[in-house]
Amino acid sequence: MIGLTENSSGCWLNMQNNGFKKMRTKGCLFLIFLVLFTANALAAGKPPPWVILAEVREDDFVEKIEALGTLKANESVVLTVNVTESVTAIHFDDGQRVSQGQVLVEMTSREEHALLEEARANLNEAKRQFKRVRSLESRGIEAQSLLDQRQRELDTAKARLAAIESRLADRLITAPFPGVVGLRNISVGALVEPGDMITSLDDVRVMKLEFAVPSSYLADLQPGLTIVARTRAYQQVVFEGRVKVVDSRVDPVNRSVLVRAMLPNSEGRLKPGMLMTVELLHKPRRTLLIPEAALMPKGRQQFVMRVHGEENLVEKVEIKIGSRQPGTVEVLDGLKAGDRVITHGTDKARVDAPVRIKGVEDGSQSVDRILQAKPEKAAGRT
Repeated sequence: MIGLTENSSGCWLNMQNNGFKKMRTKGCLFLIFLVLFTANALAAGKPPPWVILAEVREDDFVEKIEALGTLKANESVVLTVNVTESVTAIHFDDGQRVSQGQVLVEMTSREEHALLEEARANLNEAKRQFKRVRSLESRGIEAQSLLDQRQRELDTAKARLAAIESRLADRLITAPFPGVVGLRNISVGALVEPGDMITSLDDVRVMKLEFAVPSSYLADLQPGLTIVARTRAYQQVVFEGRVKVVDSRVDPVNRSVLVRAMLPNSEGRLKPGMLMTVELLHKPRRTLLIPEAALMPKGRQQFVMRVHGEENLVEKVEIKIGSRQPGTVEVLDGLKAGDRVITHGTDKARVDAPVRIKGVEDGSQSVDRILQAKPEKAAGRT
């Protein structure tokens, strides 16, 4: 350590690290030159610092909008009844996959079946009478008014049959679309009333994922954009889907717009109501990228320490950056592909001075592993 102090009796030079004791001289100027000369000599003998570099690379880049979304079934319904009757048969189990039109529940319908047989018989008789009168009317034996009467009777019989069939259908609960039923809430023999919940039915082959995006991104939102979704239930699984529609209104409270995306769910792992983290990918492009650790911000400006030449000389370069991702930043101007920038050791590097390269961040090994490497091995990478 070299120190220089001055008082009324002269200048004091302290060079303790070099074996000198305090000494006084009448000429302060001489000592100043001596100190500077000694400091430069020591600096000249100090080896260049070790640094870690990264090459500026051109790669695919896509901007990400992060959000939280809730899953919904593609189709979902709560099955209830329309009449007050007793349950006579149940044709499904909890969690069973059913097809469209499959009968799930039967209710008491003996009276309706009897009325159905009566209505069918009346319809057949009305058809015979209409055909007979129409044949006679065509030969001029019967009047047109009688034919019109038989036509009304036939139409009435058809209407009565349709009404009874509708009443009978109300006593059969069928699946309106293919899907998976939920938990059964009734038993055989139970008296059910209109509005009573029988079970739920969800079409989960494809899931709807709804999430809110700030309206500032509205110009970038459009159907067809790729999304990447994750859930804590399957932390290692990435679910990919596409944006289907963007809501036509912006929420006036939080200034966000609702986006709906579709996620394939052929394996059935996703369930309605699950919370998912969403990354909406937009503006895909090829661009220059560097590690975020290489940045040296100063106010609104961004700088990097670039290493060039066979002697590994350092220069400070101002750059213009674009979008960021965790650990990575886009370079718009100031660098070109293949340039080498310092990511670790920028505090030790000096402009126009050489550095020694301890390693290069290329994704093959972690920074900690590079830092722990022995200098003699690292020197071979310079």
